[in-house]
Amino acid sequence: MLLTVLVFAPASVALVLLALPRTTPDAVHRTAWTATCALLLAATAVLWAKHGAAEGFAYGTRVRWIPSAGVGYHVGADGLSLPLIALTCVLFLACALYSWRERRRVRAHSALFLLLQTTCLGVFVSLDLILFFVFFDLSIVAMYFLIAGWGRAEAARAALMFFLYTFLGSLALLLGFIGLYLAASPHTFDMTDLTRADPLAGRPVAAGLVLLAVGTGLAVKTPTVPFHTWLPLAHTQAPAAGSAILAGVLLKMGAYGLLRIAMPMLPGAWRRYALVAVVLGVVSVLYGSLVALAQSDLKRMIAYTSVTHMGYVVLALGAAASAAAPGGESARTLAVSGAVTQMVSHGLLTGALFLLAGALHERGRTYDMAAYSGVAATAPVLAAATAVAFFASLGLPGFSGFVAEFQIFTGSLGPRPVATTLSVLGILLTAALLLRAYQQVFLGPPRLPSAPGSPRAFPDLRPREAAAVLPLLALATLVGLAPRPLLDTVEPASGLVLELLAR
Repeated sequence: MLLTVLVFAPASVALVLLALPRTTPDAVHRTAWTATCALLLAATAVLWAKHGAAEGFAYGTRVRWIPSAGVGYHVGADGLSLPLIALTCVLFLACALYSWRERRRVRAHSALFLLLQTTCLGVFVSLDLILFFVFFDLSIVAMYFLIAGWGRAEAARAALMFFLYTFLGSLALLLGFIGLYLAASPHTFDMTDLTRADPLAGRPVAAGLVLLAVGTGLAVKTPTVPFHTWLPLAHTQAPAAGSAILAGVLLKMGAYGLLRIAMPMLPGAWRRYALVAVVLGVVSVLYGSLVALAQSDLKRMIAYTSVTHMGYVVLALGAAASAAAPGGESARTLAVSGAVTQMVSHGLLTGALFLLAGALHERGRTYDMAAYSGVAATAPVLAAATAVAFFASLGLPGFSGFVAEFQIFTGSLGPRPVATTLSVLGILLTAALLLRAYQQVFLGPPRLPSAPGSPRAFPDLRPREAAAVLPLLALATLVGLAPRPLLDTVEPASGLVLELLAR
């Protein structure tokens, strides 16, 4: 019941906001949105503290929904989902604080973000495939309207491309879910029942086809090369808060689906085709970093680094399927727990980067890095926060990115030495592109694009912008310096996934 309240509270508040008279002051909508996000984060912290390092699902609710089709309302949370639930609540609160600057259609803007939060939380607590699919699909709808309604000049085209690509991926995902349902006896969409039954064991061809459908649908959302082409335009045209949620939360749905659905429900097929995941992961790492290195648009550059960082996740999940890994179970557990840590780290840091890029755009009215120089002289707090986010994103020790990448490389090097060695190049390329971007925008002689050749006020981070961004960086630092609370939650659940994978 607790998870149900957590999931549907944002949507309930959104409906209340939409029911209020149009003359209601914008401050009421902003305050209600921010307060709801803060309360949800506090509730999530309580749930996590009570769960601790326990194994298995907690706070479960299971009731009949469409019994004739084997569909139920089944939710629960474990060590894989709790960190992502917490990440979702943290990022939505940050976006609520950041969006106090929004002046266009504030009621609809606040309501859409609240509805989107319900869909995101729903994905991470769902233990029924159809329930997972419903939330997965509705997140696409909410993000479509946010991009189209509050994006930049080409927002309509970006929103349409985002919707069509991701909706096509979700259709492939649904086909895979139907394949699992038909293979189960008795027929069911319940994820815990399907995990126990392993319905496609002994049927390699059918299992391979189902994995192809499920994997394709999830790869589009992750995003993995070559299914990533919707991402740069969507990020470039989306509002800053929308980009933060898109990168920080929605991209995690694909990787989470691989952990929750593909690996435990199709263990034989995942082991058989794990090399494909490894190759796609390495290609995503190298391609994303090389293309990011060539960008002159700050937002597009950050978008392509997301392809790189999520490529590490796919590499780790593929490497974890190797039964002959040196170090055995501990190495594979490192790879899986590193993948989850990377999802959390990437969400915090990339969310912060997109909000900082939005703050820069508000002042200079462009994302073209060549238009800026010496911003640190007039906006030192903005420059310092961006420096922390950049250094954390390139995997500097003391930040969450280092903890995640260290686990991934340590767990993946034994089973996949060549692939892991190649993926390390992604760190060097990421360091090069981030440091070059920082030097170009923030260092050197001052030049502000909105007022060439004349002095003009270029304000530093405002209090609400700082309140949105700085806690994200503080959490990334906390995970980097004291990762034990996160790892104590993630590692037992990672071990259970590997036990299921070894069947």
